[in-house]
Amino acid sequence: MSIKQISVFLENKPGSLYAMTGVLAQNQIDMRAFSLAETSDFGIARIIVDDVYKTTTVLKDAGFVNSVTPVLGVAIPDVPGGLCKVLQVLTNAKVNVEYMYAFLGGKTVDHAYMIFRVEDNVIASAVLAEQGIKVVEQEEIDKL
Repeated sequence: MSIKQISVFLENKPGSLYAMTGVLAQNQIDMRAFSLAETSDFGIARIIVDDVYKTTTVLKDAGFVNSVTPVLGVAIPDVPGGLCKVLQVLTNAKVNVEYMYAFLGGKTVDHAYMIFRVEDNVIASAVLAEQGIKVVEQEEIDKL
């Protein structure tokens, strides 16, 4: 139960991000979620896309170093405290959240969507499901 996130390593200089997104645009790849973290020398773009294999292939062919990481997608009720409830479930199960970021969820307006990087997606998915919290699968992301 996971979503495949692509991490792309970029030099921290003008035009690097533009070049990477240009490769995606030229190849008709649709980003579903995006996060950018940086240091003084390099950045890591984390993306969720509609076609993981095609994306990793075109990025590699264009000279971008990238890797695929399993992450957890969660549909969170779009109400005050929705994220807090998810974090409480994970905390109670002693699941550490390494990082997280939001993404758009298509046409539905009753949920917010978050990507979570945790140590064990199976445990996190199970404890969330026990509390009625929906975990989003890769196939659902592809169709958004």
